[in-house]
Amino acid sequence: MTEAAAPLLDPRAGEYVQIWAESFSQVMGQVAGSAIPCVVRVEAPAGLIPAAADDLWVLVTSSGALRGEISLRLSPPTVLRLAQTFMGEPPAPEAALTQDHRDAVEELLRQISGFVSTAAKPRWGDLQLHVELAAAGPSWPLAETLWLQSGDEEVGGTTSGMMLEFGFSAALLAELRAEKVEAVKSPEEASVSTVAADLGPGTGALDLLMDVQLGVSMRFGARQLLLREVLELSPGAVVELDRRVQEPVDLLLDGKLVARGEVVIIDGNYGLRVTDVAPLTAQVGRQER
Repeated sequence: MTEAAAPLLDPRAGEYVQIWAESFSQVMGQVAGSAIPCVVRVEAPAGLIPAAADDLWVLVTSSGALRGEISLRLSPPTVLRLAQTFMGEPPAPEAALTQDHRDAVEELLRQISGFVSTAAKPRWGDLQLHVELAAAGPSWPLAETLWLQSGDEEVGGTTSGMMLEFGFSAALLAELRAEKVEAVKSPEEASVSTVAADLGPGTGALDLLMDVQLGVSMRFGARQLLLREVLELSPGAVVELDRRVQEPVDLLLDGKLVARGEVVIIDGNYGLRVTDVAPLTAQVGRQER
């Protein structure tokens, strides 16, 4: 059975994290032949191994109904224990960590992500998750960090079980926040409560912000490269992104999704023809009008 140890810092991400925890528990239980609980921790557990150069980093890119990224950091003992369980090897904490163990954990997380996509579909719709090993941590800042603890509980103030550090990108959190507002309230209710909560009572508060200049950017896609691949780049090299030509591109404000659309050319410059506006942005616009 999977449970949350305490309220999440951002409760709008709670359902998504819980699906990952339950999927992890389900897959590991099938592999091990018995139930393996997985608990979501909001605060860093006691005995958590600090980040080190030999950690395993896994980046998961989400597309489809939700767009954004998560990162998973696994310490060598966790990698070894997961790999040995997945590969059917007897537990051997003293064994040397090999590339086979890392590859096994990558495949395990791919299987878990498949369960996540299936479990998340009734809630969010079709979700594609791309899992890949990374040479280091994410290039984007973590908007929120949680921990998935599986196996042994804390004993004597330390934790001997498996531990996964789970990091959210701001883009994914923005998607979850926007979806939450749209699902819980009607557009009219959301526009009133959102503006009132953010700017205080009175219709003149929003007017004060209308002339503030904001920097926006377009995101065509992403791709994780090994350091050696970056060093091998040269004029004429082609880097394939994770998004197809026919898919819309994202318009970001401070890393948060505000709209999607088609790329156009305007007087020799790139432009964006908006086809879809994030719910929260649309609500504020309707409130102003």
